[in-house]
Amino acid sequence: MFDTGSRLPRATRLLLGARAARSVGQGALIVTFALYLRALDWSAPAIGALFTTGLLIDATLITLLGPLSDRVGRKRFLLVYEAAQATAAIVALSTSAPIALAAAAVVGGFGRGANGGSGPFAPVELSWLTQALPAPSRGPVFSLNMAVGFGGMACGALLGGLPALFDDVLAGALAYRPLFALSLGGSLTCFMLLACTPDDITPAHAPTADEHVDADDDATTRQQENGLLLRLFGINALNGVGIGLVGPLMAYWFAVRFGQGPADIGPVMASAYAATALSSVGAGRLVERNGVIRAVVWMRAVGVLILVAMPLVPSFWMAATLHVVRSAFNRGTAGARQALTVSLVRPHRRGAAVSTGSVAVQLPRAAGPLFAGLFFGSGMLAAPFYIAAGFFSAYILCYRHVFAAYDPARSGSDKS
Repeated sequence: MFDTGSRLPRATRLLLGARAARSVGQGALIVTFALYLRALDWSAPAIGALFTTGLLIDATLITLLGPLSDRVGRKRFLLVYEAAQATAAIVALSTSAPIALAAAAVVGGFGRGANGGSGPFAPVELSWLTQALPAPSRGPVFSLNMAVGFGGMACGALLGGLPALFDDVLAGALAYRPLFALSLGGSLTCFMLLACTPDDITPAHAPTADEHVDADDDATTRQQENGLLLRLFGINALNGVGIGLVGPLMAYWFAVRFGQGPADIGPVMASAYAATALSSVGAGRLVERNGVIRAVVWMRAVGVLILVAMPLVPSFWMAATLHVVRSAFNRGTAGARQALTVSLVRPHRRGAAVSTGSVAVQLPRAAGPLFAGLFFGSGMLAAPFYIAAGFFSAYILCYRHVFAAYDPARSGSDKS
């Protein structure tokens, strides 16, 4: 077993550091960005439409970038991404003009929450992270990667309560604007870390000697992999619908349902991310003992039950507690699911595999905020939760049925 402690490869350590730096600003804005737009008098449907636009653009980029990175390397893509993030943060710091702010939000991913990941460039980053890792260590290291991101999100979410302190010196919506400096600082830090990270990719068009196979065998293997990726796409789409309905506007739901502001919502979101960070580490150990499939199915099933209960509770703190627990069970499996995805194909197709899994989530997820905003704007505050629970349940059943035989914790299930 590969040690996930001091013997991590240098590239892995640097990529984990970049995720930590990036996640703090994301955590602050997942709490405050929708509330900032609300303070600027944006309507719920308009806020949902903005999130939907950004997610659709992300999905388009994911489709293109993952496979391309398999051929030309990862570093240049991530450096461009961080430069764009820094530019978006500077715009958001400078103005609240609707068109400029909307453009910055689409580019910067403000409020969408990527758990420290690099948005539409996440398949590139995950493929890069995979390079130095043997198959048995991917589940634990990917879980550690998610734990680092969730931990940073927790710190950022705590800082999301700062507008309540700024209110005495910055009137109204202006109190939210300094938080974009966290996104700017994280992007600059990431740029420096990524510039120092080695990218030792072997181009897909130049296989090593032991990778040469008979053309018929290669075609058969590719066909099998494509079938798995097609099934992965359909199953992840179910997950994406649920995420879109209850994820991006959770802080907004707390504000409308219980009348709470960032000073109360920030600590709740921070607690949820902290619990998820711990759960991600625990999920890594659970994967080692029981495999990816069992860990994902049982943890996600608990999350669905809690989701159904959330709209029924009468108080903010009861709903907040349920949100924290659900986050730990629902999102704590992300690293394990990523480990399964990269194990479905051979090494030179991992970027394509991660892109397939990601875009399958992003496309239906993109529609979720728009419909959730319409529901909220009509006073139907519980409907998105119940619809999402149905999609999550279907996802769990299909995931177990289709991928039980491809668990990377099982001998012979990995392509490397």
